[in-house]
Amino acid sequence: MTKLTFHGAIEGVTGSCYLLDNGSSKILLDCGLFQGRRKEEEGNIQPFPFDIDEIDAVVLSHAHLDHSGRLPLLVAQGLSCPIYMTFPTLELIDVLLKDAASLQQRDADWENKRKRRAGEDEIQPLYDLDDVEATLDICRGLDYHKKVSVADGIQINYLDAGHILGSAIVEVYIDDEGVAKKLVFSGDLGNSQAALLEDPESVESADVLLLESTYGDREHRSMEATLQEFEDVIEEASQNGGNILIPSFAVGRTQEILFRLGELYQKGKLRQQAVYLDSPMAIAVTEIYHRYQNVFNSEDRLAMGGRNNQQSLHKFLPVLRYSSSTKESMALNRIDSGAIFIAGSGMCNGGRIRHHLKHNLWRNQSHVIFVGFQAIGTPGRALVDGAKTYKIGGDTIAVKAKIHTMGGFSAHASQSQLIDWATKFRGNMPKLFLVHGEEKAKLALQLALKAKGVDSTIPSLNQTIQF
Repeated sequence: MTKLTFHGAIEGVTGSCYLLDNGSSKILLDCGLFQGRRKEEEGNIQPFPFDIDEIDAVVLSHAHLDHSGRLPLLVAQGLSCPIYMTFPTLELIDVLLKDAASLQQRDADWENKRKRRAGEDEIQPLYDLDDVEATLDICRGLDYHKKVSVADGIQINYLDAGHILGSAIVEVYIDDEGVAKKLVFSGDLGNSQAALLEDPESVESADVLLLESTYGDREHRSMEATLQEFEDVIEEASQNGGNILIPSFAVGRTQEILFRLGELYQKGKLRQQAVYLDSPMAIAVTEIYHRYQNVFNSEDRLAMGGRNNQQSLHKFLPVLRYSSSTKESMALNRIDSGAIFIAGSGMCNGGRIRHHLKHNLWRNQSHVIFVGFQAIGTPGRALVDGAKTYKIGGDTIAVKAKIHTMGGFSAHASQSQLIDWATKFRGNMPKLFLVHGEEKAKLALQLALKAKGVDSTIPSLNQTIQF
């Protein structure tokens, strides 16, 4: 019997990791960081609950760190087998994992200063840049729609998930002692209303389905209404002179927002003097995106000029300015009106957005636009939930700015989109497991699926099933 064990993204939306064993081979589906509150992040330093030496391949769904972020830790602890992903993902993780290693080293250095003063033992980062380079050495890029053998008795095929550039639905074809079986891992499914990328592809058959449930308890606002609100906020800020802050994830959300700002500019509805992309990582990722315009949907690709290069974006949004260096970023703090700042991190728990919040949150005329999911325990979630103050370092900042949440920009499928995708299988419905969601979202999706006549199971952490 083939076995599947749920090692992550079970009690929340991070730490995606699943172990598949067909009796002759073992592969990992994803190996992501646990993110959010301290309790969740402590999962990153726990020993892996499997023997790394027995892993024959790792199959990555996409580049986001909650799916890829522990790969260098695996390698540092002895992983030497190939790690498979799509070609765009291969380029993206080069940027994301190096940035993650640098941040972990910085945080460890900062904490060790305190520990040395207190006479405590110093800590080590989860991994370093050497571990990332070793990881990249064993990464292998694959095309969509090309079935490939990754281990004895296990083949995979990637379909476009429409979530971020290179994101994939993973079809796993299993030979279990001569019996053919199929597992499908949805990865993170995209929002069909989003810009740039194609809609998630359909899957026709499976024995087992792992379905993400990030937005399993809600519907996104229509894109039409979202874009109107976006336009209204930008117009209000232009009239009262306030800056607009957009905490944004470097991969996917930033590129969506730049495209939407470009649409407004082309319509003569963007009056701000400049749009500052204040994130070296987001700049690098944006360049990768525009080298792969061939996978964009045709309508948006043509709107930008149809050229696979960064020049098309700057012609589409001429007021775009890149802020790469720390000096350039600090200079932005002197701008008190007429600008849009896009910076990470998307949940305000790190990165340059914290300093923009420090210099703008206390201003009545400022606006903060949240365009992505805010996990429980993050500063972004606190602001969305109505926090009156924001703390950075030793400073407490009063929240006077207007806070806006625009869920329509989400890169994740909504409840109805998840159900629609999961009920397109022909013949028998696969055995369905809900993963990658907070408890409330999974329970709501489970009930909604039940109303459609579809049974589903919410697994527990480290549970093993056989099929």
